[in-house]
Amino acid sequence: MKVKSLTSLKRKALNNMTTLTSFVLIGTVLSYDSMLATLEFQMNPPQNGDPSIAIMPINAIPCNISVGKKVYVVKEESQEIPVISCEK
Repeated sequence: MKVKSLTSLKRKALNNMTTLTSFVLIGTVLSYDSMLATLEFQMNPPQNGDPSIAIMPINAIPCNISVGKKVYVVKEESQEIPVISCEK
C-alpha cells in the first residue's frame, strides 16, 4: 500500500476547492468606536454553523453607524470587489 504525503493530500484538497464568486452577507453592527465597527454576519440564505464576527474600519461602511444597524456585503460573479451598503 502506497502512502501519500500530507503535502500532496493538501494540494489535492486545495485544487478541489471552489472560490465563492457570488454572495450576500447580512451584518448587524454590535459595537463601534471612532475607527472600527464590530459586525455579526449571517449568510443569506442561512448556512449551517454560527454567525461570523468581523471588525471593519468605519470608513468602509457608507452610512451613519449605530448599534443594531444592518449592513449588506454583496458580490456578484461579474464584480471584482464586493459592494457594502446599509439598511435605509
